[in-house]
Amino acid sequence: MIVVDTSVWISLIRHGSNDVTERLRSYIPQGLIMIGDIILLEVLQGAQSDRHAEMLERQFRAFPCATMSSPAMALKAAQNYRYLRQRGITIRKTTDLIIGTYCIEHGHVLLHSDRDFTPMAEHLGLRIA
Repeated sequence: MIVVDTSVWISLIRHGSNDVTERLRSYIPQGLIMIGDIILLEVLQGAQSDRHAEMLERQFRAFPCATMSSPAMALKAAQNYRYLRQRGITIRKTTDLIIGTYCIEHGHVLLHSDRDFTPMAEHLGLRIA
């Protein structure tokens, strides 16, 4: 499955079309897309109004949604953070660390447009769409 990060959804909602949103559009008919609860939270908290949030929520129901955080995932994400920090790399957002770690641990590919994921791909084996 391809996990679509918040950065891509926001780009689609606000800007419409670019390289990464076009890739997203090509994956949707193939049934390859999934989201996570953290991604859903991030997108919906940025909605312009309750009505907008309800519309987005209805659209997101078309995709499987995974629970990305758990005690085991928290331990693994913290381990990944320390590993990267020892190499002089700091992941800016904890949510990105959890999303990336979830994808690594579950064998999913990540579609994103967020620089936090690049070192996770280079050093931890995160697969990028």
